[in-house]
Amino acid sequence: MTTSARSRWILALLAFSSLITSLDFTIVYVALPDIAREVGLSGHAVQWVVSAYAIFFGGFLLLGGRSSDLLGRRRMFVLGMLLFGGASLLGGLATSPATLIAARALQGIGGAFLFPATLSLVTTRFTEGRERVRALAVWAMAGAGGLSLGALLGGVLTHAFGWEAVFLVNVPLVVAGTVGAFALLDVDGPRQRGRGFDIPGALTGTAGLTLLVFAIAQGPEIGWNTTSVLASAVLAVALLTAFVVIEARTRHPLMPLRLFANPNVRAGLLVILTFGITMQNLVYFLTLYVQDVLGYSALQAGLVFLGLSVVIGIANFVAERLINRIGARATLIIALLLGSAGGALMAAGMRADGSYWTILAGLIVYGMGMGTIYPTMFGVSGTGVADNDQGAAGGMANTALQVGTGVGLAILVSVSASGLTGLTGEALRAATSDGLRDAVYLAAALTLAGILAALTITRRTTPATPSPTLAEPPNAPHASTRRASS
Repeated sequence: MTTSARSRWILALLAFSSLITSLDFTIVYVALPDIAREVGLSGHAVQWVVSAYAIFFGGFLLLGGRSSDLLGRRRMFVLGMLLFGGASLLGGLATSPATLIAARALQGIGGAFLFPATLSLVTTRFTEGRERVRALAVWAMAGAGGLSLGALLGGVLTHAFGWEAVFLVNVPLVVAGTVGAFALLDVDGPRQRGRGFDIPGALTGTAGLTLLVFAIAQGPEIGWNTTSVLASAVLAVALLTAFVVIEARTRHPLMPLRLFANPNVRAGLLVILTFGITMQNLVYFLTLYVQDVLGYSALQAGLVFLGLSVVIGIANFVAERLINRIGARATLIIALLLGSAGGALMAAGMRADGSYWTILAGLIVYGMGMGTIYPTMFGVSGTGVADNDQGAAGGMANTALQVGTGVGLAILVSVSASGLTGLTGEALRAATSDGLRDAVYLAAALTLAGILAALTITRRTTPATPSPTLAEPPNAPHASTRRASS
């Protein structure tokens, strides 16, 4: 196999990995009613099918990212794949709520090790300039497209085979990914001498982030003044404060604070945080609209996202050309404007008497923004970062995405759910539509705040050593479920 052919196969493998983890954020959305009915989940317990994954994914990202730098990227890639696949099998065979929720938590941990390893492999495998920008475009298409394809695939699988299929489909995908890793990825060398593992930082950072994401995820559902949420938030602040102190003093930090001295890293993280608060969450509210207001089935709801996936894929490759021609700063500003305009158009069409056609224009413009922003913002967040810090930078960027998504969803769910108490029937449907529309309008307005961060990027910056992470993905909303807004 020639070097160029091998590089293409490696990129395909890494994009495939990104697709797997992105799919899993949204693939369970349309299956939630069936899962709740057949497994015996009700009320507050239903949202744990989503939140368990998000909490442990967000909590373990820094640990997973730094482990890739210190223990080997292929090792962490394979470990993440195996954890993810084993947890998916457990979830598909689950017959009790406890087993299902435990499986989702393990999936989150697997994803937290897999995703930073995947992106640090992208950023260290491909050389600076056009080659790396193109690799990022392919990776971003898989990650961003996976968020919308997940809803489509979830609807198709649930309709055809039952809810178990949304978990079991991961098993053959993980087997293929693991085989590909051993066949294509370079063997990791021995661990470098003199590079210690920051155990105190790992413990405080992982525990602090896990508790923080837990508090953000549970606040809208069970109340911000409940004992568990307040205690988690206070303890999270204490642990994260201790974590920062440890990172400032240790010789081998889990999260090197020196990375914040890089202006592109700072700007990239702020854009990612804004994106998580706003654009990342719109898929969630769109899912609610088509099912709770328009009354679409799981299959119909999934098909709504087919066109969105196509637009995102096209926009990913347009972004590659924009970055090379006008620079990352201008590309990010364009993407944020598209995201804001698309959200506003979508909100305008989210009426009780609306249809797919009233939201189609918004979907197209929003998809263009999504596809453009993914490779650009993650690329900027790693520009100027040394190869041996790429895993840590990737973990930082994905953590910003997860925290932003959780904070944004908590705010937006509160807006969308206001005024629903005591309503039933057509009155509830109309009020749900109004609440969802208000939440999407607010997200569209807040998206523009990302432009302030983008303006701090050097005018002609082209991501040379980018460190994208989760997108995830698409990331996708994760802190609540259908119950939270209805």
